[in-house]
Amino acid sequence: MDAKTYPVTRTDAEWRALLTPEQYQVMRNHGTERPGSCALLYEKRAGTFTCAGCDQPLFESKLKFESGTGWPSFNDPVEGSVENTVDRSYGMVRTECHCARCGSHLGHVFPDGPPPTGLRYCINGVALNFEPAA
Repeated sequence: MDAKTYPVTRTDAEWRALLTPEQYQVMRNHGTERPGSCALLYEKRAGTFTCAGCDQPLFESKLKFESGTGWPSFNDPVEGSVENTVDRSYGMVRTECHCARCGSHLGHVFPDGPPPTGLRYCINGVALNFEPAA
C-alpha cells in the first residue's frame, strides 16, 4: 500500500477480518474482480455507494451509468472522497482511484465517459456497499 497515512487505518489482520478474501485482494492488493460478477453492477435504485472498507460515501447513484465494461461506472465521485495515483502496472499507465479515507483500491478512472465530466470511474463492485435513499 501507499506510504501515506489515512484517517482510517487498520492492521493487515484487521483488514483480513473485515473484508472477504475477494474484497481483500481487490482493495488491499490492487486486484480486479471478474467483469460482470458483482450485483452492484445492476443496482439502479436511488442512493449512495460507500467504501466497503470504511463506509465513506463515494458515489451517488444519479451519476452511475452503464458503460458496457462489466464494472459499475460513475461520472464523478462525492467531492473529496476519492484520490488518484498513477498506476504503471501491467505495462501501461492508468489512473488508479482509491478511497481518500482508508486508502483502499477502488478501480481506475478513464477519460472516455459521458458528459458533463467526460470521466468514467470504473469501480470494482466488491469495494462498494450500497445504501438506498430514505
